[in-house]
Amino acid sequence: MSLRRRLLGMQFTDGLLYKSIVLLLLISFSYIYLYPMLFMLTNSFMNVEDLINPGVKWIPTVVEIENYRRAVQVLELPSAIFSSTSYVLRVSLSATISSALIGYGFATFNFPLKKLLFALMLATFILPSQVTMVANMLIFRNLGIMSTEQSMVLPAIFGQGYNAAIYILIFYQFFKTIPTVLRESAEIDGASPFKVFYKIALPLAIPSLLIVFLFSFVWYWNETFMTGLYVGNPITLPLKLQSFRASYETLFPPGSFGSELNEAIMLAGNMMTILPLLILYFLAQRFFTESIDRTGITGE
Repeated sequence: MSLRRRLLGMQFTDGLLYKSIVLLLLISFSYIYLYPMLFMLTNSFMNVEDLINPGVKWIPTVVEIENYRRAVQVLELPSAIFSSTSYVLRVSLSATISSALIGYGFATFNFPLKKLLFALMLATFILPSQVTMVANMLIFRNLGIMSTEQSMVLPAIFGQGYNAAIYILIFYQFFKTIPTVLRESAEIDGASPFKVFYKIALPLAIPSLLIVFLFSFVWYWNETFMTGLYVGNPITLPLKLQSFRASYETLFPPGSFGSELNEAIMLAGNMMTILPLLILYFLAQRFFTESIDRTGITGE
């Protein structure tokens, strides 16, 4: 009886069998997601002999640090990290603030054509970016911001940035859960609508702010199509990675000693490109999970 209770538990979910199945599933799914990362990490430290040796799979015979030294030179680190981070921070903060304002407006106020405008806002996410890119290019050219960072920053400021509809919807869903008595009591005390927003609603929306900021930071960091089309110059590390081969051949001309570009050097460049996102994830993981758990309060 004691063995059965230990194996199945009182309610099955607290038994050893259930926990073992859950642990096995977690390990299996984790391996699926972590396999490409582990492959890049281990192969980025290999030399040419290890890459062509079928007997070497995960552990290199010699740790080749030269791969990362060359990747740093080609990607122009750390100046590229500084320029990428400053650009993505500006765009992400602009998108977060504007999305909070728009989401609060949709959730709180009633105005003419509200449902139509809300539907049009959602349609901006449904439509692929290829449909509107020609019109956007003409608008940016007429405004004189084509091939500049402002072509990405200004749409984010006005709530039309990359995946802005998702950010607005997150804030809309959160602000709908805030009890109306909080806003009404503040208005009775003489607070203006904007004061209610940044004194009451915005402090309560810190979990949503963290979620939207992290999402926008990662998505803008990895976005290469629109950034390359509107901004032009390789302002972010993923854009520099696209021209990695051409930059490598410029620094290390073909025919010179040790100038061959191999798979390990390119994987080292990939690792350097995603390293800032990995650092951000490990630093913000606890706050991110807590924000998801705390998003929303009981409304009435």
